Amino acid sequence: MYSAIATLLVVASLGQAPDALAVRLDGVIDRALAEKRIVGTVVLVAKDGEVIYRRAAGFADREAGRPMREDALFRLASMSKPIVSVAALALVEQHKLSLDAPVTKWLPTFRPKLADGREAVITVRQLLTHTAGLTYGFFESEQGPYHRARVSDGLDLDQPGLTLDENLRRIASVPLSSEPGTRWGYSVATDVLGAVVARAGGAPLPTVVERLVTRPLGMSDTGFSVKDVARLATPYADGHPEPVRMGELHVVPFGGGGIRYAPGRALNRRAFPSGGAGMVGTAGDFLKLLETLRTGGAPVLAASTVKQMTAAQVGPEAETQGPGWGFGLGAAVLVDPVKARSPQSAGSYQWGGAYGHSWFVDPERRLTVVALTNTALEGMSGAFPVAIRDALYDTGK
Repeated sequence: MYSAIATLLVVASLGQAPDALAVRLDGVIDRALAEKRIVGTVVLVAKDGEVIYRRAAGFADREAGRPMREDALFRLASMSKPIVSVAALALVEQHKLSLDAPVTKWLPTFRPKLADGREAVITVRQLLTHTAGLTYGFFESEQGPYHRARVSDGLDLDQPGLTLDENLRRIASVPLSSEPGTRWGYSVATDVLGAVVARAGGAPLPTVVERLVTRPLGMSDTGFSVKDVARLATPYADGHPEPVRMGELHVVPFGGGGIRYAPGRALNRRAFPSGGAGMVGTAGDFLKLLETLRTGGAPVLAASTVKQMTAAQVGPEAETQGPGWGFGLGAAVLVDPVKARSPQSAGSYQWGGAYGHSWFVDPERRLTVVALTNTALEGMSGAFPVAIRDALYDTGK
């Protein structure tokens, strides 16, 4: 909890009256709910480490009439990536990993080839920056190579008995789309990284992540399994006249293909731990992670490591979130706010999750934002996250 005086001081530092900020954010949320673009959401905003706005709104389960709560559990999807990336960087600090060492040092049989048959050398850094030449099946048509190889992206329903090792074998069986280190391409790289983290950490991925990240930060609700099913938000997909409740398998068009969702995967303890998409957690827990990074990384990372993680390792020409955006070691980094047409400061970093989530940190403004929804893809790449951002900066849009 924070005092009313602290809240007034913090919001004043944004140049806004405290009630004006709340009115604008409430308006964004209320409109999204009224227009039936999202079903439910939890939004947290922190300035200088103080939570200046918090709201749970809408439904965690619309059909059951269960209201959204601030401690709701969400399938994090790609919000798993920065957590696993932090675990990898912690192992780098412990000299158990090296950013520029080949992945085969820890995964000797992971040897994908280029289209011409040459074996490629992939490094840990390239996995973190998504420059390893890998891809995702949802960028492809149903006839694409990842579909033919039956690669799991950590969101769909794994084939019975599919292990992480077998999924790695399938990934490696598909020719790389580019020479490692030459091109940015969003991919299953963090799933491969998760296997490296497990091997280097000497334990299954969930154990290593808990030991290095979630336990030290008190992220008690976050992990690769659901801690409390009663708090798990029901997932929905974009639809008209209102979002559609996801069934056992739901496909949402995306890119050149479609994202295949199997919500039951989060409840299946036999599912392999997907470093790129397999975690479950709360908005409050994720805020702890982001605030830890914003304030220098202790107790999980050194400040010098955080500086490297949140700097653009890949330039803005990659347009990782559109013009002006590069990529660090686990998230997109804003290099040119003018090209990006963003009110955020240069050096801001952000990402999201395909179940309907977005987050960002603006270090210059000392601002951290987590906006989780249970509606894909509106909550990740629709109007909702942009409207939340613009309301915070009072752009007048």
